[in-house]
Amino acid sequence: MPRVSDASAFLPLKPNDFHILFSLTDGPLHGYAIAKGIPEQTGGQLRLEAGNLHRTLRKLVRQGLVAPSPERPDPEEDDERRHYWEITELGRRVVALDARRMRALVTEAEARRLITEDTGRG
Repeated sequence: MPRVSDASAFLPLKPNDFHILFSLTDGPLHGYAIAKGIPEQTGGQLRLEAGNLHRTLRKLVRQGLVAPSPERPDPEEDDERRHYWEITELGRRVVALDARRMRALVTEAEARRLITEDTGRG
């Protein structure tokens, strides 16, 4: 898959792609930390198995949205077998653009009274 510099060319992101990128916005993480954080982000609605996580990470690297991170924690707190990942500037623009897209969708759903404050659902 070729690298694209226009962030909008990646939209809409697949849920796995969005949540991996979102996980990395606070800094580099290893795969297990990404996988552990996604159920917390989604209230348990999304879980990534190791194979799917690593397949998606490889795709995001090919697209230029994620890169291997040279940063590592203190060796006393690290496992040298872990691979750390970081979001690229393009990846940050893409995830922000997709979050804005979803916010506009939620705003429209609220305007159509599909989502209400009192029930949390339509």
